[in-house]
Amino acid sequence: HITPEKFYVEACDDGADDVLAIDRVSTEVTLTVKKDVPPSAVTRPIFGILGTIRLVAGTYLIVITKKKKVGEIFSHVIWKATDFDILSYKKTMLHLTDIQLQDNKVFLSMLNHVLSVDGFYFSTTYDLTHTLQRLANTSPEFQEMSLLERADPRFVWNGHLLREFAAQPEIHRFATPVMHGFITMHSCSINGKCFDWLLVSRRSCFRAGVRYYVRGIDSEGHAANFVETEQIVHYKGSKASFVQTRGSIPFFWSQRPNLKYKPKPQISKSVNHVLCICQHIAFLFQMDGFQRHFDSQIISYGKQVVVNLVNQKGSEKPLEQTFAKMVNSMANGMVRYVAFDFHKECSRMRWDRLQILMDQLAEQQDEFSYFLVDCDGKIVTQQEGIFRSNCMDCLDRTNVIQSLLARRSLQAQLQRLGVLHVGQRIEEQADFEKIYKNAWADNANACAKQYAGTGALKTDYTTGKRTQWGLIMDGWNSLIRYYKNNFSDGFRQDAIDLFLGNYSVDEVEPASPLHVKKDWKFLALPIIMVVAFSMCIICLLMAG
Repeated sequence: HITPEKFYVEACDDGADDVLAIDRVSTEVTLTVKKDVPPSAVTRPIFGILGTIRLVAGTYLIVITKKKKVGEIFSHVIWKATDFDILSYKKTMLHLTDIQLQDNKVFLSMLNHVLSVDGFYFSTTYDLTHTLQRLANTSPEFQEMSLLERADPRFVWNGHLLREFAAQPEIHRFATPVMHGFITMHSCSINGKCFDWLLVSRRSCFRAGVRYYVRGIDSEGHAANFVETEQIVHYKGSKASFVQTRGSIPFFWSQRPNLKYKPKPQISKSVNHVLCICQHIAFLFQMDGFQRHFDSQIISYGKQVVVNLVNQKGSEKPLEQTFAKMVNSMANGMVRYVAFDFHKECSRMRWDRLQILMDQLAEQQDEFSYFLVDCDGKIVTQQEGIFRSNCMDCLDRTNVIQSLLARRSLQAQLQRLGVLHVGQRIEEQADFEKIYKNAWADNANACAKQYAGTGALKTDYTTGKRTQWGLIMDGWNSLIRYYKNNFSDGFRQDAIDLFLGNYSVDEVEPASPLHVKKDWKFLALPIIMVVAFSMCIICLLMAG
């Protein structure tokens, strides 16, 4: 309910009388009741509060205006947020100069850009940010917490927007933690036995960004493009899950766009932008962030098997060598390193050679097992470790390997639950196999669009087998990626940083970062290109 003085957000649960009152002048947030809502208020339905953000014109309220039902997890409805609205606390913009108005418009377009990227999910009754295993190993006190309090901060993409709500426990039920990534759910049948199969990918909001602008790790050990993927099976009350992670190679490196099709990766040799003359100091600096990353991963998931899929020659070779050296230097028995040159091994469409890697990982996967809880709620097995896969982007090659590992785990789970008979294989179940492959291809596309700006490559292998048409589509997507990475990803990165609170707008800041004076050097290349192109056309027309 909107009035000139306040926003009133009414809870629509059965029997609820609470109303959230947001003062548009003081920005104070309080609880009131339905009878306090003025009859003159303009009323509209919303499906959740994403949070608040401060821009040049003042504070804005972001709300979910459209949603689409994805399905249900254990009788809890899961929604995808499909449309949003950004409401200004201010009733007029007359207090702004023309430059401020323009800046505010740019910042709003940044927010709208982030919100237009597909993949925001939420539930008002279920914690989407935790795996089944984490939820099963919690205390009664944890279960009593609000969804906002108990959510894993790595996967709450509106955590920054909800910071003012988080400070007031009494209004937590009005705050909706939103996850970014991919969720698909399917009711399946094998041998006449019906079960639910789910795939959930959670993107981390720490060190989030776009392909070439965010690589490696930050000083806290957070890896770029870190995604936790969980495969869930629900059959006759029993629940099974298998979790994997992906993330950028976890040390300090960069690969900034420079108009080349594939910019050369640069391994950092500086500490806080101060060049290290001594190689030993640079290595210790790299090891600190590397150690932090794996310490946090071991706490969250247990043992780690690192599956590095980058090329072992060319520009990617130094990254593979450094990764192997750092794992050896760390000398941690909880971390095992496996290198597999995906492109070399599978060149000329020899996809059967992926079995070499699967055979290498089989014993470790059996040791790690998977999480299983029976229909009485008793934990039967726990997943004791995790596969952390990566390539350069942690998209195309990574998704292929993850789908193979997940299939192997699913085979064991369905046999144990009695869905598959002894000796039966998932590959032989044509209907389910089609669902499985399409879901993993959709997962690849979602992760790729969110990080690289286009659909994934190699999805024709995930959905069936490698084809010539798949190669053509990969070429087209690569071309789109090249354009976006070089000419539009700067704006996308700025938009993500604004949304996540990595950059905060200062209303009284005299100099806007959107207005940087560019000297003649920025104009020289375009002018030369225009002149050269014009001369070329003239020469062609006047060739005779």
